[in-house]
Amino acid sequence: MKKMTPSEAFVETLVANGVTDMFGIMGSAFMDAMDIFAPAGIRLIPVVHEQGSAHMADGYARVSGRHGVLIGQNGPGVSNSVTGVAAAFWAHSPVVIITPETGTTGIGLGGFQECNQLPMFQEFVKYQGHVTHPSRMAEYTGRCFDRAMSEIGPTQLNIPRDYFYGEIEAEIPRPARLDRGPGGAKSLNEAAELLANAKFPVIISGGGVVMADGVEECKALAERLGAPVVNSYQHNDSFPASHPLWAGPLGYQGSKAGMKLMAKADVVLALGTRLGPFGTLPQHGMDYWPKDAKIIQIDADNKMLGLVKKIAVGICGDAKDAALALTERLAERELVCDASRSERADLIANEKAAWEKELDEWTHETDAFSLDAIEEAKDETPFSGGSYLHPRQVLRELEKAMPEDVMVSTDIGNINAVAHSYLRFEKPRSFFAPMSFGNCGYAFPTIMGAKVAAPERPAIAYTGDGAWGMSLMETMTAVRHDIPVTVVVFHNRQWGAEKKNQVEFYNRRFVAGELDNQSFAEIARAMGAEGITVDRLEDVGTALKKAVSMQMNEGKTTIIEVMCTRELGDPFRRDALKKPVRLLEKYQDYV
Repeated sequence: MKKMTPSEAFVETLVANGVTDMFGIMGSAFMDAMDIFAPAGIRLIPVVHEQGSAHMADGYARVSGRHGVLIGQNGPGVSNSVTGVAAAFWAHSPVVIITPETGTTGIGLGGFQECNQLPMFQEFVKYQGHVTHPSRMAEYTGRCFDRAMSEIGPTQLNIPRDYFYGEIEAEIPRPARLDRGPGGAKSLNEAAELLANAKFPVIISGGGVVMADGVEECKALAERLGAPVVNSYQHNDSFPASHPLWAGPLGYQGSKAGMKLMAKADVVLALGTRLGPFGTLPQHGMDYWPKDAKIIQIDADNKMLGLVKKIAVGICGDAKDAALALTERLAERELVCDASRSERADLIANEKAAWEKELDEWTHETDAFSLDAIEEAKDETPFSGGSYLHPRQVLRELEKAMPEDVMVSTDIGNINAVAHSYLRFEKPRSFFAPMSFGNCGYAFPTIMGAKVAAPERPAIAYTGDGAWGMSLMETMTAVRHDIPVTVVVFHNRQWGAEKKNQVEFYNRRFVAGELDNQSFAEIARAMGAEGITVDRLEDVGTALKKAVSMQMNEGKTTIIEVMCTRELGDPFRRDALKKPVRLLEKYQDYV
């Protein structure tokens, strides 16, 4: 126990948990602690908007495997962070949001920037620590960091602003980390028995494999079984794309090869995934989920087991350790699937080759609306000598130009969803998407946070022009604070995902879907970044390579504005919409 101020206890506990970077906007509510961040070795990176700080903390955590930390002024500063924290919740990121609040002597009086800050976050955090007395500052701070790691998700540290002051006796707690293990022996044995007798096993490699650093163990298990491996939705980095057993991602705009192989499964091993409903819905006209397959689900959170799909065996354990334990159990066993190993390998290779060929030939969308959009684009010349480009062709060219060891974040939106089929990775902690929360404005600040955590890696964000409008102001943050990244903005002048729903369900009655945008490249240059406009297909790869070179060699942020046609992929929420029914006479024409 040492005498110190609560601010010192707070900061020293941050140091004990390895905090070197925080994101947020300065504020009087925590200024006494902020005053000693620098001598403690902590950099506060000021953002333009607090939602960006939460996404940056999310990206930082997902790349580093450590805590991502954000802080803001009480009231509006804190409330601005809710959306970003919600995205981190669904990404299972160990983000700690520090929320200074109104002082204890003024709570309930309706003072300046006063609000009840715990209820607004309670749905999106795993634990809420409210400091009840200055002497407990280190205790609650340490617990929030511990629980973020043990609960695998965000936690909130709520501190009355007057509790930073005074003199206390405190002991800085040592960080506590769980040793999870592979799960129960009984359930592991049951799973091994199912796998040993499977004729066509398929592995779904999920985000839990990435978080557990278990890709090598997943590979070893897949190779023992000769089983195709598909990525769970928006976890394209959970298995190396160059591996012969890799079959691509499931879910919206995923891999047909992976879906066709999944349809043949008699045993599915869901490794480190909650089997979220959006990642198992029919796609490309295929209801591919095998109805009679036995499912083995492995998740570190026991509440996820059997939640979405009926399972035969549930294992509460670490994905890495569980994969290793299963491989050991199967090492000397005779497996039913060994008899068809060669035939299965050929099938995997053939399905992947067929899908690649289809992607090569799928240069544009072919539905009536997209064909109309393509025809309209022929009469529109965005710049002298240029033309509007087909999104799928652009995505293929970007894929070809991707640097090694790249990190990519994608925003919500139609073209970003189509990109799932074109984004392939060789190592984990490389791909970041907004997951089930699906919020706009995610990709750019998230890749900035990732870049802070891994400055040696190329960092690229994909975003549509609608989502870009919600995050482009953080370009100033990137320039001001030397966080060089590359952003590809798909400029198609519309809210594409929702507009496709109006095409499919509302007879092309377009309401609020059009965007009349200025030049994003020019805006970028005005903010001090580089700006490149691309309106020729042959320039796509060149632009990306140039931008990445400037990022890595000159420390420059570049915004690549790609002028795209208004053609659109499959509807975003076909599962959630119905053809309209109108009962009032005045609306009879709106069916």
